[in-house]
Amino acid sequence: MDVTLSIALGLAAFFIGAVPWGLVLGKWLKGVDIRKSGSGATGTTNSLRILGWRIALAIFLLDFGKGVLPVVLARWWDLPDWAVALAAVAATAGHCWSPYIRMKGGKGMATGGGASVAMFPWLVLFLLFVIAVVWVTRYVSLASILTALIGPTVVVILAFMGKVPGWWAAGIVGVGIIIVIQHRSNIKRLLNGTENKFGQRVSAPPSEQSA
Repeated sequence: MDVTLSIALGLAAFFIGAVPWGLVLGKWLKGVDIRKSGSGATGTTNSLRILGWRIALAIFLLDFGKGVLPVVLARWWDLPDWAVALAAVAATAGHCWSPYIRMKGGKGMATGGGASVAMFPWLVLFLLFVIAVVWVTRYVSLASILTALIGPTVVVILAFMGKVPGWWAAGIVGVGIIIVIQHRSNIKRLLNGTENKFGQRVSAPPSEQSA
């Protein structure tokens, strides 16, 4: 029974995570397809540039919630540790490769962050780290990449110390890997010195997303 429910929740997490709230709210509230504006991304950063901070905040919270919901359900139903990890990774993967928009999507930071915080609430402290990095460097992508690397590293160390479940640590690592993969074009631009800074007008085509 647990196995069936766990797999079903994993599938549900993927399709919940796949809902492209940036696209939905952009079209509904502004009549704008944000995939055709700015960086072309459907995440919070491009939404902020195109739709304004109020709508961008709503998109962030909804994307964050996509990660929180399936993990909370897995924990509430007392499913195995691997099911919690599966829910986290599936929700993040759904956000990044949404079947609703031809397997395209966002970078996974908000949804992956929501899933991670649902497992380890103290990871919300990394929000302060993100703010600090963006404040100093003006690079949102750099803050996202560093968070996706450092957060899982800390959790893995805790797992080896026996402080957290190993499967949960594996889930966090999976989420981090997805986020880094989705930022590969940003990494190239950071190395080349051509990455857009926060508040800077975006000139990249939709295929070169920066958020």
